[in-house]
Amino acid sequence: GAAYSDTVEGYIPASGRGIQGATSHHLGQNFSKMFEVVYDDPDTHEKAYVFQNSWGITTRTIGVMVLVHGDDKGLVLPPAVADIQVIVVPCGVTASSSAEERQTLLDACRDLVEVLEAAGMRAEGDYRDNYSPG
Repeated sequence: GAAYSDTVEGYIPASGRGIQGATSHHLGQNFSKMFEVVYDDPDTHEKAYVFQNSWGITTRTIGVMVLVHGDDKGLVLPPAVADIQVIVVPCGVTASSSAEERQTLLDACRDLVEVLEAAGMRAEGDYRDNYSPG
């Protein structure tokens, strides 16, 4: 029963298909007449039927984001919705790096995380030593 509808469609590059993410329906007075939804018109002082709209943005939108930004290697969320926007990973540590060099690099990474957080970014450092960067 909508007089007209508008939709927002998402494009899934991997499949070449679209998916509906949001809708806006102008329902007119169809349902207000059916269910006697009225108001007192301030100009005519008579009962008048309301005009209704219906909007929806669904969990499909989250699914679209996962389909667009994910692949077999994982999910990389856009920064605006990512829980962590920046992960600082120390690079350049080798077997021949001295303890002092490693500590200097880790301290610089921690300082960078603080600077990013102070700028409003959601940042963390990944200082695990059982993984190599890249």
